[in-house]
Amino acid sequence: MLTIRLTRKGKKNQPFFRVVVIDKRRSSKGGRAVEVLGYVDPLTKRRSLEKERVLYWISKGAKTSAAIHNLLISEKIIEGKKITKFNISKKKQAELAKAKADASAKAVALEEKPTEKPKPETLSEILKEELKSEELKPEEPKTPEIPVQSLLDIKAGGSAEPNLETPPASTEVPASDESSAGQAGEAKPEELKPETPA
Repeated sequence: MLTIRLTRKGKKNQPFFRVVVIDKRRSSKGGRAVEVLGYVDPLTKRRSLEKERVLYWISKGAKTSAAIHNLLISEKIIEGKKITKFNISKKKQAELAKAKADASAKAVALEEKPTEKPKPETLSEILKEELKSEELKPEEPKTPEIPVQSLLDIKAGGSAEPNLETPPASTEVPASDESSAGQAGEAKPEELKPETPA
């Protein structure tokens, strides 16, 4: 596959670059170029490109490097958006790879461990947690209530075993209705007295 890219030439600290069409697998420094399309001198800011030959090789399927793509756009040989190219050092690449590995390890660890609730820090959070825990506690089984009528029978000398199968007679008045019951002249539950046997 052919590519259009820069090859470095010149002395130490005095570089200039040739724009060449070269096989992508060959070295950019020592590889034999198919064709030289121009040059770029970064020190004197001079550039020379053969527009027709560049367009010819692009039409034949040659790909451009990011630097050449941006250069062709700035020279108005082709149209499009420039490619943002960042050179990342090997040290920075290693740091990024290590950070990705740590993040993936943490994600796996979080999936394996059950999620723990954070401990409450303020008093209001502590009270909310206590209320939630009280709501979640199972209710204790209630002992069956002995109806008042059967208690009265026991005191009166009736059967010693209360009849728990029959539903109790509702002798209690709800708290909201106590005042209305007293006003109507009805007897309150506290005022009920067992009848004495004759």
